[in-house]
Formats: sequence, C-alpha cells, structure tokens
Amino acid sequence: MSRDALYPVFLKLDGLPVVVVGGGPVAAGKLDGLLAAGAKVTVVAPQICEAIRTRDVTLIESAFRPAHLAGARWVVAAAPPEVNRDVAVAAAARGLFVNAVDDTRAATAYLGGVLRRGEVEIAISTGGLAPALAGLLREALDAVLPHDLDRWVEVATAAREDWKKSKVPMTERRPLLLRALDRIYKTEAHS
Repeated sequence: MSRDALYPVFLKLDGLPVVVVGGGPVAAGKLDGLLAAGAKVTVVAPQICEAIRTRDVTLIESAFRPAHLAGARWVVAAAPPEVNRDVAVAAAARGLFVNAVDDTRAATAYLGGVLRRGEVEIAISTGGLAPALAGLLREALDAVLPHDLDRWVEVATAAREDWKKSKVPMTERRPLLLRALDRIYKTEAHS
C-alpha cells in the first residue's frame, strides 16, 4: 500500500472556530482535546448525543451543508463515511484540512496517539492506517519517559534564553542541553 508523505504539526487553535461534523460518541470524544486547546467549537449533526450537549460548544442540529464550514479554521468529520466525504469536498473547496475520524479516504489530516506531560506533547501517527497501534505506542512511551519532564522544560527554557543572549550557535546547543539535563540528576543524587 502506497502512502502519502506526512508533515507533522501542532496547531494553535485558541479562540479559533472549529467545526465538528457528527453528533455521536466519536464526535464527543474529539471535544476534550479541541476545548483544551481553546477552540471555539461548533458541532453539526441532525442528532446530538447528551455527551456533546453538556459541553461548551455551539450546536447546529441539522444535516451537514457546506455553508457550515464558513469561517472555520479546522474541521473534524466524525460522521458516517458518506457524510465525511461531503465534508472533505466542502473543506477542500475552502482550503481547509479535515480530520475524518477512522475514514482515511476523506481525511487530509490525521491525529495520532498523544502523550502530554506539562508542556511536553508527543504525537505518534501511523498515517491513519493503524490508530490503535499509535495508542499502544503512546502507552509504551508513557511508561518509559521520565515523569519530571516539566523540570526538563524549565532547564531547557532557561538554557535557551542564555544561549540566545550569548549567541550560541544552534549546532552547539544539544550537547550543552544534555549536560544541563544531566546536572539535574547529579544534583539530586548529592542531595
């Protein structure tokens, strides 16, 4: 099976309009991440489950129409495949990427398994081919990554500011960061 090359990206959705097409549990499952990112979510579906109704989203109880995407910056299609394909066509006409849940033919963007620890976010993708595998890989990474990644971010942020002031070239920064992170554990070992 040939597959398109993907470009991984994290989106800043704070305050931006996002449309979720679909009113069932799958659509409801997409809301946590979108709302946590600060997106202004509108859900479009002829029938909307209670798990969506209790959320801070705008509801449009209707069959999907292309006009529902007006002003949207991101689209999630979590409806039956025939509706997802209509959403994909309408999104493409507006230059929008669409994440079509479990429907790779209608998707132009894929979400993966995501591991979040404070400011650190790691996303794993299988290009939409095996989402369950992405979830298993996320769980495996969660088990092996240090639980004090917030401390790593603090050290890296402070070091980066120093390097920028001192004009340390990018090529020299990684070895310096490794030494700075190593000092976290050496300091704790002597405490």
